Amino acid sequence: MIKYLIQKEFLQIRRNSFMPKIIFIFPIMVMCVMPWVMNQEVKNIRVDVVDMDRTTQSQQLVHQIEASNYFIFNGQKATYQEAMKDIETSQADIILEIRDGQYLIAANAVNGTKGSIGSAYLSQIVSSNLSLLTSDLSPLTLYNKHQDYKVFMIPALMGILMMMLCGFLPALNIVGEKEKGTIEQINVTPVSKWSFIFAKLIPYWLIGLVVLTLCLVLSWLVYGITCQGPLWLVYLLAILLALFFSSFGLIVSNYSDTMQQAMLVMWFFVVCLMLLSGLFTPVRSMPHWAYLTTYVNPMHYFADAIRTVFVRGGDFYSIVHQVLALIGISTLMAVWAVQSYKKNN
Repeated sequence: MIKYLIQKEFLQIRRNSFMPKIIFIFPIMVMCVMPWVMNQEVKNIRVDVVDMDRTTQSQQLVHQIEASNYFIFNGQKATYQEAMKDIETSQADIILEIRDGQYLIAANAVNGTKGSIGSAYLSQIVSSNLSLLTSDLSPLTLYNKHQDYKVFMIPALMGILMMMLCGFLPALNIVGEKEKGTIEQINVTPVSKWSFIFAKLIPYWLIGLVVLTLCLVLSWLVYGITCQGPLWLVYLLAILLALFFSSFGLIVSNYSDTMQQAMLVMWFFVVCLMLLSGLFTPVRSMPHWAYLTTYVNPMHYFADAIRTVFVRGGDFYSIVHQVLALIGISTLMAVWAVQSYKKNN
């Protein structure tokens, strides 16, 4: 019985003129475009220099700033007050004043991230110029040696795609059948709840795994980035995440009467889960009350685990805590999803 129900779902997806296109075009666009634009590196910081010393060392420092990929040299100003006018009119972001061998860095902190990180970059250049670091001291980068932000973001984008495909699509599919009235025809048949639910979810799990494979191939072809750990762990984490979001989508569809209602409810929870998971910003930077939510946030466990495997090359024992947490949360949601589905026998 379930075999024919799954076949019916694939036929419905194929006959939909829009669905097959969005299923495959959306992941390709996300993997080929988003890693370039979802970059939290701070660049193009405009710097005004007020050099009152005019020494060889100060001029070398100015040339280092000009050569940096992070800064846009905005020219040298005669006085600090003149440079401050550029700050006030948003024509400059940072002022470097050199006077009597002293270095003053003043940053526009309206954008706190740009101001603090830009000041840190400039401080490193000044420190290097002054030879404050000893010659036998050099940094050693163990993982992501080139410090490429794409390596950090690609695993997160894979999680987002699994969330969208395995969470939104099943929920909207079921609510769509409610609106059309076809679900009532299923409810009066001998099909059991488990058969109906698995028939609705398995096609999207398979599509999610195909899309994950496509993402891994694009990551290798477009960016030259490959998984450093066992690939089967990436698929295991993706399956557990798909189980959670498909169960969550089913719960939302069980309590929703229209597609609009289901979409808004799903979007509300999905945005909260993403922003509080550490996909984009460190969770330790959040307030303590917000950090506590990560203990029940499956996206946090997924992001932590997949980056451990994908970037650091960790094995199963290095992510066993995250795997057990995902299994527990996903199982709980799956039981809730089945129990909340009402079928008239």
